[in-house]
Amino acid sequence: MARVEPRILKGFRDYLPELEGPRQAMLERVKTAFERFGYGPLQTPALEYSEILVGKYGDEGDKLLYRFMDNGERDVALRYDLTVPLARVVGQYGDLVMPFRRYQIAPVWRAEKPARGRFREFMQCDADLVGEPSVRADAEIMMVGLAVLGALAVPSYEMRVNDRRILDGVLDLVGVPDAGQRVVVLRAVDKLPKVGAEAVKKEIAEAVGLDDAAIDRLFALLFRKIAGPGDLGALGDELAGSEVGLAGVRGLTELLTILEGAGEGARVAVDLTIARGLDYYTSTIYETFLVGHEGYGSVMSGGRYDGLMDMFSGRPTPAVGISLGVDRLLAALTELGLVASRKASAHAFFCLFSEADYAHVCQVANRLRAHGIGVEVALGGGKLGKQLQLATRKGHRFVFLQGGDERAADTVVLKDLASGAQETLALAEAASWAGRLTG
Repeated sequence: MARVEPRILKGFRDYLPELEGPRQAMLERVKTAFERFGYGPLQTPALEYSEILVGKYGDEGDKLLYRFMDNGERDVALRYDLTVPLARVVGQYGDLVMPFRRYQIAPVWRAEKPARGRFREFMQCDADLVGEPSVRADAEIMMVGLAVLGALAVPSYEMRVNDRRILDGVLDLVGVPDAGQRVVVLRAVDKLPKVGAEAVKKEIAEAVGLDDAAIDRLFALLFRKIAGPGDLGALGDELAGSEVGLAGVRGLTELLTILEGAGEGARVAVDLTIARGLDYYTSTIYETFLVGHEGYGSVMSGGRYDGLMDMFSGRPTPAVGISLGVDRLLAALTELGLVASRKASAHAFFCLFSEADYAHVCQVANRLRAHGIGVEVALGGGKLGKQLQLATRKGHRFVFLQGGDERAADTVVLKDLASGAQETLALAEAASWAGRLTG
């Protein structure tokens, strides 16, 4: 058989145990945070009929779909996100109790250009609240996201919030009435962190035909500093001729008031340049950045998308959600030295003095596992020094040893490979000392 070159597609990656261990630990914390707010788990298929996904993300999003004909000549696509499949679920199962709170942790696929912290296959962790139109739902979802970052011990971050209706009001003010042109402008503004202001100005001028004065006014409004409700009130005065813009100002003011009252105001900032490129967002939108390391891009984003569910349910169904890009966050925290790699999944390695002792050592290991202690048992005897080297290479700090005297006394020796210290422990008292290894 011919040799096959081992390789993977660009934009995809393998997660070896030393990185997958911390990744799984992060996902468990995310899941716990979601459930503490009352969100239940949901899973949907990786493949959907293309008609479910196409046309929901805009032209640029559609181009990034992994779409193909399967062996049954069905037109299918890998899911681009977890939001549109949720909308399909809501439309398909009409007896869901509203408001419907769900979370989903699953991979998604986008055929986009790989970049720093940006992959073509990545894990999304979504929480969504369906069926509640009030700003209270927006505030809750944002608090869920903030709780997730707190659970992950992210050191310094800021959730930047805007309202799509304010952007519509700004576009009213600078003279972009056409809906198609508005979409072009919003997609261009969404690229600001990647390409910079001058490139975005040029794109808007070429695509929409705004003159220099209008573009300058647009950017003066987008980069306007909003420190609190007073600044929003002044912005409302400027948008007085736009009903949709004023509605956005009122909604954002109410949202900030709730978050401030809930004690979350310090971690939220208004940023009028936040646009979110996907077409389905209707009002509140937000992106979250690591302070001082914004070059990684947004690690968590979302917003309200009241019209998307209607396409599948045939009835008005408000919804708001947030999505954590755990792979991008993990890549950033790892690069910053804030995530320690972990090769060993068990808490300790059990050395084997003789292969004849293997069955008995397995019995002892099972007693330890019953107390929550993860134990990896050596499969071969050999020199103890080589077994200790193997344990070190596998990432273990602790090893168990049991010779004839320990076996007779129903004890084990616990050796700390980091310090060299060791002590003899009674197996009958494992419940009292297990926490030292598992805590």
